[in-house]
Amino acid sequence: MGFVRDILQFKGNAVYAVSPDSSVYEALEELENNNLGSLVVVENGKLIGIFTERDYARKVILKGRSSKETKVRDIMSERPVFVTPDTSIEVCMQLMSSKTIRHLPVLDNNQLVGLISIGDLVKYIINEKDFIIENLEHYIAS
Repeated sequence: MGFVRDILQFKGNAVYAVSPDSSVYEALEELENNNLGSLVVVENGKLIGIFTERDYARKVILKGRSSKETKVRDIMSERPVFVTPDTSIEVCMQLMSSKTIRHLPVLDNNQLVGLISIGDLVKYIINEKDFIIENLEHYIAS
């Protein structure tokens, strides 16, 4: 199969981030404006957490908190699981499955260089399978 770097080459390295001191409401606006399911939380250039729709649903809505008054730092998932560009697609799938997560920040030498989602993995795997099928069909036909 492939590696995280292969997904980033296709997808790009754009990462949407939020400050831990932003309100949850501001983070939700960022999610909506960019059609995202998560934001990395960065402080002083360092990844310190991840904010997801799941965090909002479970830690704000169900707890009766106000999204305009609650800070991202109060509900983010701290110490997120991350991968490197050299992590294999298989390991990413195992991590996402075993940890029940849908987003993995990508760090290279402790620098945030990307974010991959379960959707990115699925697209990559489908494209790879299509490529293999095309090559097999071409091989059989020739």
